[in-house]
Amino acid sequence: MSALRLAEQRGEVIDIARRMTSDRLVVGTSGNVSVRSGDLVAVTPSGVEYDELRPVDIPLVDLSGEVVEGELKPTSELPMHLTAYVEHDAGAVVHTHSLHATALSLLRDEVPAVHYQLADYGGAVRVADYATFGTDALAVSMSEALRDRNGCILRNHGTVTIGNSLTKAYNRARQLEWLCELWLTAAKLGDPAVLSDEELAHCATLFAGYGQSVR
Repeated sequence: MSALRLAEQRGEVIDIARRMTSDRLVVGTSGNVSVRSGDLVAVTPSGVEYDELRPVDIPLVDLSGEVVEGELKPTSELPMHLTAYVEHDAGAVVHTHSLHATALSLLRDEVPAVHYQLADYGGAVRVADYATFGTDALAVSMSEALRDRNGCILRNHGTVTIGNSLTKAYNRARQLEWLCELWLTAAKLGDPAVLSDEELAHCATLFAGYGQSVR
């Protein structure tokens, strides 16, 4: 792995971490971001203001959690990130403390199918059982909710989204927050209409071939 590629990945982690703050998906140093290249993961450090981060401040860890480069400690949520890589073949992981998704987790066991965009997550987004932050128990709970999905909500906590790139994982985090806000807004006025499982499955097949690259 080239030094240039490592620097690029560390820079990507910082950029997404700062976007989480500006997009109001986290407050302060909450939430965390990581991206994988081969057997190494670049991940945000624990308890450092994102505006202060430099690429050298982003720890590199292996898939067992050992720090192989960097002086700062990785995020306390490292078990969740590593589980997403090892058990769900993620290329990148974004963990937020977004308001509307967390609020929904106090009321529901999954995100109601109020919009076809849920198809991008592989189906209904589940709410994982609560476990204390930073624990292996939370990683296990997350992994179960993430089964066959690209995102989940952690009850009383926040969200986890994955993708083959940081951009994809982050866009899913933003979209998930919007979906939760949509349901909460509609639910204030009545009982929101939802899409059928069959329609979500149909939309999922359409999403599989959606998008194009810009050179």
